[in-house]
Amino acid sequence: TFDDGPDPEWTPKVLDELKRYDAHGVFFITGTMASRYPELVRRMVKEGHEVGLHTFNHPDLSLKSTSQIDWQLSQNQLALAGAAGIRSSLFRPPYSSDAQAMDDRTWPVARYVGNRGYITVLESADSEDWKRPGTDAIVERATPKGTKGAIVLMHDSGGDRSQTVEALARYLPEMKARGYRFTNLTEALGAPSAHTPVTGTALWKGKAWVAAVTLSDNITSVLVVGLSVIGFLVITRFGLMLALSFAHARKVRAARFTWGPPVTEPVTVLVPAYNERECIAHTVNSLTASEHPIEVIVVDDGSNDGTADIVEALRLPGVHVVRQPNAGKPAALNNGIAHARHDIVVMMDGDTVFEPATVRELVQPFADPRVGAVAGNAKVGNRDTLIGAWQHIEYVMGFNLDRRMYDMLGCMPTIPGAVGAFRRRALERVGGMSEDTLAEDTDITMALHRDGWRVVYAERARAWTEAPESVQQLWSQRYRWSYGTMQAIWKHRRALVERGPSGRFGRVGLPLVSLFMVLAPLLAPLIDVFLLYGLVFGPTQRTVLAWLGVLAVQAVCAAYAFRLDREPANHLVSLPLQQILYRQLMYVVLLQSWITALTGGRLRWQKLRRTGVVEAPGTTTAPPLGGGADQNRRPVT
Repeated sequence: TFDDGPDPEWTPKVLDELKRYDAHGVFFITGTMASRYPELVRRMVKEGHEVGLHTFNHPDLSLKSTSQIDWQLSQNQLALAGAAGIRSSLFRPPYSSDAQAMDDRTWPVARYVGNRGYITVLESADSEDWKRPGTDAIVERATPKGTKGAIVLMHDSGGDRSQTVEALARYLPEMKARGYRFTNLTEALGAPSAHTPVTGTALWKGKAWVAAVTLSDNITSVLVVGLSVIGFLVITRFGLMLALSFAHARKVRAARFTWGPPVTEPVTVLVPAYNERECIAHTVNSLTASEHPIEVIVVDDGSNDGTADIVEALRLPGVHVVRQPNAGKPAALNNGIAHARHDIVVMMDGDTVFEPATVRELVQPFADPRVGAVAGNAKVGNRDTLIGAWQHIEYVMGFNLDRRMYDMLGCMPTIPGAVGAFRRRALERVGGMSEDTLAEDTDITMALHRDGWRVVYAERARAWTEAPESVQQLWSQRYRWSYGTMQAIWKHRRALVERGPSGRFGRVGLPLVSLFMVLAPLLAPLIDVFLLYGLVFGPTQRTVLAWLGVLAVQAVCAAYAFRLDREPANHLVSLPLQQILYRQLMYVVLLQSWITALTGGRLRWQKLRRTGVVEAPGTTTAPPLGGGADQNRRPVT
């Protein structure tokens, strides 16, 4: 008897040896292997061997319920019907031994399966070939004691079975010379054949099952290539991120590092706002604590919830309100730039708060006249929920490690809308904020690169933003981000063939952004697809280990990113769950963005609901709305 097959490498060699010596045996097959290699099952039956069941995917049945045992048997029969058009009454439980080894744990399984009409087949001579003890040892252990017959246990799958094949070449002729016959079990028992033909619906269900598995195996061959590609990309990206992030941190944290003379001149902070009633007071109050001289312009984009009135009621010095009919964020920013009095313009969202040092740290790189824009360090403020914690991990691990890497490569793709600064002259040279895409921050960043400006990352310029708190809001936000990024890449595609700074960005930055932000995430779920496939069809252990290996690599990167950002690592406890659930959500979002892009669909801006719970560390709560001195002060409009 041979367990665990059929195997594409070893089963044919076992069958060849049996045919060579006119010997028959019983092959106890698993449903997973029979589904994948049906032609070998058909050969077994055609050459006169008996086939028995060895469960679908080789579990320990003593740990399974009766319904789970039934499922293992029915799926095993389904695979056998599809492969050879038969059912079998023979059964061998995985991890079985001889009859003397039956105990209170294994006997109930044999009794239950027997009541289902099966003959449970154990062994009386275990070759222990799975231990690979050597050909001599296998032959010795498989030899019956005295002159009795025996049920000999061997394996034709589950590992390297070269010793089994070599042992058969000796064992079969030696036993025949001693007068033994190698026959089917039912023949030895004087019982009817174990095989029963399958017809009708049961036959077609089996054939459909095997056909589906065959198709999936063919698809799997393609997916393996895809998985190899994504594996290479993931390892390459993580390697670049770790190496270049370390180099970036070492450079900017060096004691003698400087961008140039300290930047001390005043700057303008623009706050585009549309229906930000819950957040706007925290936002503008955080700016009044700035350690750098600023003017604040809140551009109210046609809010209908009194956002502008709230800002005016605060009566904060240096904070002005510009009202406009609703025209969108790019128009609001361009209106704010037109009202700005200073050469450096800081942009932030209406749901974001700055630390006192944020603006000062954000503008220091402008000491280098080549710098046209600076990306700040956006932090998730509402990280106490599960979705918030997942986004916190994404911001620290993905966005901020990415920005360090892209900074070192000179191709930063995005200045975050929550915290970024621009040289006004650079904005004017590229035509200001564009309404061509839904990702105006990515669009303007790419335009600045193409115009020859440096775009850098200021890690100490921290801003605290309110991340979406529901799946629906998160979906809307990321859908817009993904689609907007695709629009920006398409808009600036000519950079691929242009010369000068535009060409340098086009041949370095655009491919990296397209690869790591648009294409690679589509392949990322293959890791989880293979995990599910391996759990059902095997090899389970190696599949789980491979998946855990990928998770371990991500955990190392995440831990390093948290260390660089000086963040406590307690939120990394949810990293495995984030990889299982959050990654799938981002995949579906990106897939929907691809569909929208390929079908020529248009996506509108969608306003997210805010709660106003985010404050910068160390700040105080905003004063009551409408309070303060100078009640007669009029806003700038």
